[in-house]
Amino acid sequence: MKKIIQDLSPYIPEKPLNELRDELGLDKLVRLSANENPYGTSQSVKKSVISWAKTSHSNRYPDSAANQLRQLVSEKFDLDPEQLVFGVGLDEVIVMLSRVFLSPGDAEMISVPTFSEYALHAEIEQANIQKIATKKDGRIDFSAMLEAITPETKLIWICNPNNPTGTYETVDEIEKFVSQVPDNVMVLVDEAYIDFVTCEEPISAMQLTKKYSNIVVMRTFSKAYGLANYRVGYAVFSKNVAGDVQKVRLPYNVNSIAQVAAVAAFMDQEFVTKVVEKNALERQKMQNFFDDKAIHYLDSQANFIFFEYPEADKLADYLLHHGYLIRTGLKENWLRMTIGTKEDNAEIRSLIEDY
Repeated sequence: MKKIIQDLSPYIPEKPLNELRDELGLDKLVRLSANENPYGTSQSVKKSVISWAKTSHSNRYPDSAANQLRQLVSEKFDLDPEQLVFGVGLDEVIVMLSRVFLSPGDAEMISVPTFSEYALHAEIEQANIQKIATKKDGRIDFSAMLEAITPETKLIWICNPNNPTGTYETVDEIEKFVSQVPDNVMVLVDEAYIDFVTCEEPISAMQLTKKYSNIVVMRTFSKAYGLANYRVGYAVFSKNVAGDVQKVRLPYNVNSIAQVAAVAAFMDQEFVTKVVEKNALERQKMQNFFDDKAIHYLDSQANFIFFEYPEADKLADYLLHHGYLIRTGLKENWLRMTIGTKEDNAEIRSLIEDY
């Protein structure tokens, strides 16, 4: 076994919710730690999947190119279909990008705190990690990133909105940054939570892929579309880069059921719009509550809030034993809480008031 693998600290998923609920002896346990969609999935997804299961042949390989989904996405966002590469969630896309663009001794730059898998897969490729702290307001310090670029820097990750801070960078700010980055350095913009942004238009950096060859923009069906269990994500490249990434993609990576679900979800934009509206309303209620209680938080444009609390782990444990699981361990005395349903959010506010 490679020594680098032996030394890795892996990404550790949470226990299955039912198992944890039984361990704690709770009747109800709501997971607000994984930024899942609390409103479920479009009903058209269920209908489409059941219909496929009745008529399809599970012994056949899926459409390797995900052609129907590819066409829908490219038409909605005015892209060339060849710009798209699909993956089993964005996790596989991150693996592909790390494999293609990093070699031993290269460097990958990340803003911290951010999603841990960026650094994990750089380590697997035996690349070094350049960590640039976010600003006090949680936003990305683009100036510091530009100053830190070295000849070894090959990848720069921009999570937008950033996980866990929830903060959002405008398309203009991203373009200003990309225009100053050397052409041989790839800027990877992870837009997993972009659908929840309500502060301005346009919100996505996708169109920059037509102007700059060194920018990649990633999207997922796991969040606003509610398809976390189906594992479908994709990346948008300039056309001359997408072909090279396709070379390392497993040929039948996105299975047929996942493709059927994603197509149905994508065609029901009314469901997505309602999810985004409810999330924005509940997010504002929670931020207003934190303001009233003088609890420090970072202004969020995602479906979660990152907030500071003295002895945060104790608050998280209190909420856990009252049926609500939120995310710890991302920064000392900070917690990340997914925006839940109206009822769950009201219950959490009541619990925090009584704490």
